[in-house]
Amino acid sequence: MNLAVKIGNLHLKNPVMGASGTFGFGREYADFLDVNEIGAIVTKGVTPLPRSGNPGVRIAETPSGMLNCIGLENPGVEVFINEILPEIKKYDTAVIVNISAGTVEEYAKMAYLLDIDGVDALEVNISCPNVKEGGIVFGTDPKAAAAVTHAVKTHTSKTVIVKLSPNVTDIVAMAKAVEEAGADAISMINTLTGMVIDINTRKPLLGNITGGLSGPAVKPIAVRMVWQVAKAVNIPIIGMGGITCAEDAVEFMLAGASAVAVGAYNFVEPSALKNIADGIGEYMQKHGIEDVNELIGGLKI
Repeated sequence: MNLAVKIGNLHLKNPVMGASGTFGFGREYADFLDVNEIGAIVTKGVTPLPRSGNPGVRIAETPSGMLNCIGLENPGVEVFINEILPEIKKYDTAVIVNISAGTVEEYAKMAYLLDIDGVDALEVNISCPNVKEGGIVFGTDPKAAAAVTHAVKTHTSKTVIVKLSPNVTDIVAMAKAVEEAGADAISMINTLTGMVIDINTRKPLLGNITGGLSGPAVKPIAVRMVWQVAKAVNIPIIGMGGITCAEDAVEFMLAGASAVAVGAYNFVEPSALKNIADGIGEYMQKHGIEDVNELIGGLKI
């Protein structure tokens, strides 16, 4: 059976990777699975300068999911390039670097700095506020998302994957905008904005008041959005949102995803990526499927 898929110019040995922010830089999971056997490492978000993240409580468990407001804690792009990348590029798997910034110019600079050996692709997190435009989130404005995509694409030779936010009125319009601006692929969905209140203190449970909801609770929304976007664009989609097993992954692929990323479930089962990849193979064997690419967009209506 063939489990290999292609995302832009990126060749993956199987379609399963860890979602950014849930898999560290890959090396953190080396005691739980063979990192060489997963489709790709997607790093936690890297920013132009080091960030300490948000103060206060950063994670809250919710029914069938979790809220987080980590605040992009990371050592910054220079430390990543000089200290972390040399270690993780030794793995026999693709390295996708998730990048975040506050201006179009910063995104362009990040793309330029990371156009180096060991980086196979960039995942562009556009769920960030544009500090030059009064805090409007790049991922909620098609023109702003397109501007970031174009800036990154023109400053790198790597495959450019744009990560879409679900916190919009029309996800299809966002997808079309970044495709037209040059994106090689789309990853979706990022977390949904949510909130939890402690009724005893009458205060928000999270230090940042609101946070990003992930986990099985968001899966039906994510599958629906992947299906909508897959019908509207001609570039590959990496589907994510509540995947806990091979059956979930297959569901995303039938909806139109070419690959999948596992997020919150890595905290429940650290060897999840390998188990899900193996499970996809078992599903294919059971149904007489020789090539995993046959699953992509295979939904029957």
